[in-house]
Amino acid sequence: MKRFYFLMILWIFSCKNTVETVPDGYNWHSRTVTATAYNSLANQTDANPNITAFGDSLQPGLKYIAVSRDLLALGLKHNTPVIIEGLEGIYLVKDKMHSRWRNRIDVYMGEDIKRAKKWGRKRVCIDYGIPIDE
Repeated sequence: MKRFYFLMILWIFSCKNTVETVPDGYNWHSRTVTATAYNSLANQTDANPNITAFGDSLQPGLKYIAVSRDLLALGLKHNTPVIIEGLEGIYLVKDKMHSRWRNRIDVYMGEDIKRAKKWGRKRVCIDYGIPIDE
């Protein structure tokens, strides 16, 4: 019953109208951000496109995002779970963007350039989980 109330509260205060199955142990927050997409290609990242700024290895097919550095201060730190409006599943923060970007996420789309271009740039709502013990 407690989980039901938690999901109802999340749904009411979320900036989106659907609720994914969310893991327990998190306080969930919503924020509207600009979302773009990126690929693990040297011309989009650096000489080693499969290693993130946190040192993780990227693998096509996994649900990862990069966040602008101002979002790090809001709790979107390494491995934070994120639900993105318009995409299925839960994404993890695995990379951080250049300091020039603000209020922005970059969705990892492997090596699928067409999919990344189709996504483009859009304003979306994200829900992100901060561990309850923090």
